[in-house]
Amino acid sequence: MPHGMTRREFVRASAAAGLAAAVPGSLAGAAASGAERRVRGVAPLPGAPAVHVRGPARPVVIASENGGRFRNGGPQTCVEKAFSMIVEGRDVLDAVIAGVNIVELDPEDTSVGYGGLPNADGVVQLDASCMHGPKKRAGGVAALEGVRTPSLVARAVMDHTDHHLLVGKDAQAFARRMGFTIEDDLNTERSRRLWLEWKRRIDPEHWLDPEKRAEVGFRVGQQMIREGLLDESHYWGTIHCSGINAKGEICAVTTTSGLAWKIPGRVGDSPILGAGIYVDNAVGSAGSTGRGEANLYNLTSFLIVELMRRGMHPKDAALEGLKRIRANTVEKRLLNARGLPNFNIRFYVLNARGEYAGATLYAPRNDRFAVCTENGLEFVPLEPLLDGQPTDD
Repeated sequence: MPHGMTRREFVRASAAAGLAAAVPGSLAGAAASGAERRVRGVAPLPGAPAVHVRGPARPVVIASENGGRFRNGGPQTCVEKAFSMIVEGRDVLDAVIAGVNIVELDPEDTSVGYGGLPNADGVVQLDASCMHGPKKRAGGVAALEGVRTPSLVARAVMDHTDHHLLVGKDAQAFARRMGFTIEDDLNTERSRRLWLEWKRRIDPEHWLDPEKRAEVGFRVGQQMIREGLLDESHYWGTIHCSGINAKGEICAVTTTSGLAWKIPGRVGDSPILGAGIYVDNAVGSAGSTGRGEANLYNLTSFLIVELMRRGMHPKDAALEGLKRIRANTVEKRLLNARGLPNFNIRFYVLNARGEYAGATLYAPRNDRFAVCTENGLEFVPLEPLLDGQPTDD
């Protein structure tokens, strides 16, 4: 051992020399360059190996914008609640679910849980999914009626069954057996009033053929958004929340009342692994709000995590996922006058180092997402892929 070198330094130097000797010069350079690029969040060189450089993670919780806005009469928002539990050493999935429970139970948020906008028949049907990164387990429910906190039922599916997804009346029966309270109607006065206004506006054309009726329903929904009766993000619904602790353990949850006034039984992306939610504890997490069908077709959350596995920064991976959605949106009914998607979709992305980003197809009204760190709650602008708005002519 050379004079002046500690044993630890000698071991490190020897290991590095052995690796260099075992790898041809050009590949060793590419590997070093690729690892360095990944640390900086730059896409790796073509053919470079997927080397992950992980240090201590920075605890952080991210969520869609409603995760930093609604408190259900309490002192904390979703992200604040989840972050406080994480730094106390609680399980990360317990923390993010406790966070979204605040929003699910708040009747002022019409996009999830109690008071979520109902389906076309006036019935509130809820979807949810959760993923536990370290345990590599997941659970989900879809078209669940009568339970205000579908995220907790999704967790019960994960904990008490060998399955991922339970749906409809059988999901409700499972929830009842697990001790959840089943209510006859999850509508609030507000959600019922908005549904009745929607029905009143489409009733003269209610018996059109299915394609025309769907077109009328969408047009009326967009009109109500422009008139300020609906929040655009609530029309599509959903809250997503991801968190990571100092040990690098990542968990996530997505919960929603789904598309406003959807066809009864319609299930979107939120309870589907790889679409509305995806976690790989070695890489990161991604979740979504917005048009679920576009996300289902592209399995974009899975794609985003895989792009991070190859070295992309969360922002770059999210924008690449949005580009995939744009490229695969070709039906005329889904395009505006500019030939671009006439809907919006957003992604919330976190990597294993605690770096995060949010991205959106369009960013109307300075779109943003919620973040909580040791510095407290803040709102961060979403990065838009496209200029203008979905309904631009």
